[in-house]
Amino acid sequence: MSGRGLRLTVFLDDTDTWHHRPMYTEIVHRAHAAGLAGASVFHGLEGFGATQVVHTTRLLSMADDLPVAVVIIDTEEAVRAFLPQLDDLLIEGVAVLDQVEIVHHRGGRAER
Repeated sequence: MSGRGLRLTVFLDDTDTWHHRPMYTEIVHRAHAAGLAGASVFHGLEGFGATQVVHTTRLLSMADDLPVAVVIIDTEEAVRAFLPQLDDLLIEGVAVLDQVEIVHHRGGRAER
């Protein structure tokens, strides 16, 4: 896989859940089931969102609700087809799409 693609980044809190499991886990498993090229979860050390409250690992009393970013990359068609799967999760974060150029991907599946 190389060439033009689309990156979906979903920003959440690490305490967000879906049916008693982390929301980021649900998103990754849905992306995998949809056959997308890849998904990764990145845990932030500090951040704030709509509440304007800064959450950080530096203060033990505020070490929850830390930022998490789920990043998914595939072709534009595949990522856009996946977007409806996020709708029923009632995510209270933000999702962004970026056009990307994929310069290297050596996966175990056939190229599209």
